[in-house]
Amino acid sequence: MMTRINLGIAAAALAAAGLAVGYLAQPSFAGLPAGATVERFQAAFTDYQHESPGTIRKITVADLPEPYRTQSADSRPHMVPRPADAWPKALPGFTVTQYVAGLQNPRLVRRAPNGDLFVSESEPGRIRVLRGVGPDGKARTVEIYATGLTQPFGIAFYPPGPDPQYVYVANTGSVVRFPYRNGDLKARGAAETIVPDIPSGGRLTGGGHWTRDLAFTLDGSKMFVSVGSHSNDDDADNNPQEYHRADILEFSPDGTGGRIYAYGIRNAVGIATNPTTGELWASVNERDGLGDNLVPDYITHVQPAGFYGWPWFYMGGHQDPRQQGKHPELRSKVIVPDVLLQPHNASLEMTFYDGRQFPAEYRGDIFAGEHGSWNKAVRTGYEVIRVPMKAGHATGEYEDFLTGFVTAHGDVWGRPVGVAVAQDGSLIVTDDGSNNVWRVSYSGR
Repeated sequence: MMTRINLGIAAAALAAAGLAVGYLAQPSFAGLPAGATVERFQAAFTDYQHESPGTIRKITVADLPEPYRTQSADSRPHMVPRPADAWPKALPGFTVTQYVAGLQNPRLVRRAPNGDLFVSESEPGRIRVLRGVGPDGKARTVEIYATGLTQPFGIAFYPPGPDPQYVYVANTGSVVRFPYRNGDLKARGAAETIVPDIPSGGRLTGGGHWTRDLAFTLDGSKMFVSVGSHSNDDDADNNPQEYHRADILEFSPDGTGGRIYAYGIRNAVGIATNPTTGELWASVNERDGLGDNLVPDYITHVQPAGFYGWPWFYMGGHQDPRQQGKHPELRSKVIVPDVLLQPHNASLEMTFYDGRQFPAEYRGDIFAGEHGSWNKAVRTGYEVIRVPMKAGHATGEYEDFLTGFVTAHGDVWGRPVGVAVAQDGSLIVTDDGSNNVWRVSYSGR
């Protein structure tokens, strides 16, 4: 049964159940937004201890606290091997199996038109191909498709449709493509550089968001490339390193005609084209340093020429206090995202469910990997979420779908990154904490 946590009306249920979110030990609720109650604030924000498959949440702009209501935390995950009794948790009727084990830093995963699953192993700089399901639930075939890449992440097939001619791969500083025919397990030719000069970065603590994702419009006429910021909140006016960063860029498929499609998006780690509406969507990491419950990560459709606030504003006209007084003319232009997620969740790849195996109400919904927090006192994220959609548009809610990657003691053994829908309708989840790929299938209640 699904549990709905919908802000103020859930507070009594939380208390009756004896649940308490991690920050309740702090007695002061000074800085709550105008009109909000303590109960509403408590229900809106949570942590891993209360993530449970089927729980539906909704965060609104009205729930946001003032900046610095709590101190900014540095609580990086303590990684441990998967305990013998630990396994990803899903709702009744769903089964979670270990599809592939022993990969090295598996990140984004995309399904090819023929059903093969392409996985970027970013640290070793290669792409894997996974094929089929054996009687033991494991992949029948695991092959290395290409090597010699530089922190590859995004993967896309071009042209869209059943017979692509290329596999596009986004390195951290370039977009390349390989000639491709359905069923290829090895690259049939050398990489051709399409975009040579995407702003690149290493790790955030060492200089910049490094992941680059790719998506094509449904007609294949345009290619989108997401580029995260170099910093947490540097004023982009005075930092050349932020040039063409915190943007989604648009190109022709041959790499020409580059322009900014949307901006002020701190780090759109995952992007995807909505197959129902044709809109571009993004899964975004927002900024840190303003407290446990600011700023929410988000999933949203991306408007052409849209401005999403970074670094000067967030969630509409909320001014970042570190950028006080700058660009007042932009305040009214800041777009509020469709779905607000837990702050510091680290929302990564997203995909639209186009399979037939899950119940009918899942069709067209979004799944996203939540890599997990480091800038929150009590961990949040470390799960896969589902975003319900109605006629191609988000309801504003999201659901805990796959949890259990954190032990009762707060140690982390798994970190979901990528999500893809397999040809049979199961959900594929990459996990760079345990270096596994998980398969979530549905057989009914």
